[in-house]
Amino acid sequence: MDNFVELSLEQKFSLQSFEYQVQKMSKEQAQDFLIQLYKQMIIKETMYKQLIKQEWDISKPFAPLDD
Repeated sequence: MDNFVELSLEQKFSLQSFEYQVQKMSKEQAQDFLIQLYKQMIIKETMYKQLIKQEWDISKPFAPLDD
């Protein structure tokens, strides 16, 4: 998966900066961070699924996503 898409120079720099910040975290901070990151990934995936479902169902008008 790492070789699937080439990162831009800006993305590579961002990743390097992120790695540095994570290395400075305590174990507890890293665990909390991972939990929040996973939650955001699930939310993002759900939003994508809802948007795709809305796009494919063109008979229904656009409705905003619930919070």
